[in-house]
Amino acid sequence: MLNRESLPFTLHYTGGTINRAVEKRGDIDWIAEQLSHSSSRIAPMWRNRSLITQADDPMAVLTDGDIAQEFLKLAEDVVLLGIEQETGSTVFAADLSHHDDDALTHLTNGASFLDLREIGPMMNTEEANLLAFARGVMFWHRQQRFCGICGQPTMSQNAGHMRLCTNTDCAREHYPRTDPAVIMLVTRETPNGEVCLLAHKATMPKGRFSVLAGYVDPGESLEEAVAREVREETGILVDEVRYRASQPWPFPSSLMLGYRAHAISEEITCDEVEIAEAYWFSREDLHDFSNRGYQLSRPDSIARCLIDEWLNEGN
Repeated sequence: MLNRESLPFTLHYTGGTINRAVEKRGDIDWIAEQLSHSSSRIAPMWRNRSLITQADDPMAVLTDGDIAQEFLKLAEDVVLLGIEQETGSTVFAADLSHHDDDALTHLTNGASFLDLREIGPMMNTEEANLLAFARGVMFWHRQQRFCGICGQPTMSQNAGHMRLCTNTDCAREHYPRTDPAVIMLVTRETPNGEVCLLAHKATMPKGRFSVLAGYVDPGESLEEAVAREVREETGILVDEVRYRASQPWPFPSSLMLGYRAHAISEEITCDEVEIAEAYWFSREDLHDFSNRGYQLSRPDSIARCLIDEWLNEGN
């Protein structure tokens, strides 16, 4: 596992310890053996939802033995997630999205298929990381049923980490893709202290403010994307763009690249398309945010980590 001690915050959906066993993905005999092994564990997925115990401390349900075999029989796609370092067990994800939910209740043993985006903040980092992996790769499978080149059906290969066009004249190989997106906290100095730029998007819940973010354009560096997105959305010019950390965000398929930036202009001009309103906030403002009827980004997001990091710098 990578050393993350230099970061002043812990990012959710990162820090997984499972060995992804890349070298085993093309070993058909080994995959078949592991799929039939009683100790192999299955993470059932259903329409972007993971099987979770409904307890005060929600936990991922990873089935083994006979129940695991039943899930595998019902699965449309199966993906090798990797090998657990502590137990040595092989873990697969199984997509059951083509079934009605009531067709699976006899196997769930009281657990429910829940959206990781809602339950993830309450889960431990290791399980949240594994389910994020499963959610992201299964979403990709459902989006790649047909070849983007010739339109013919594709089939799963390499233990679920590649889809191959079944048209032999095309035979294009398709691999999972992740969309890079920059996400940035912009700050500036004032006579009364430092302030940060937060915005409310029209798609956000009422009263929620967060940092700015946007997808990276082709032919653009990450630092250029930060400056462009800030200028496009709020009219603010920035310099001193500084990388902080990254976070997988499989909702549905992004990699969030976190930055800090320094504003060299002050007047905000919202683009009125994505950004409904944006303001400069002091640390005192944020400490009193809830009393004003506002809320910050969700606690499992890198957006919140960037905000909290800045807040703690004022202590």
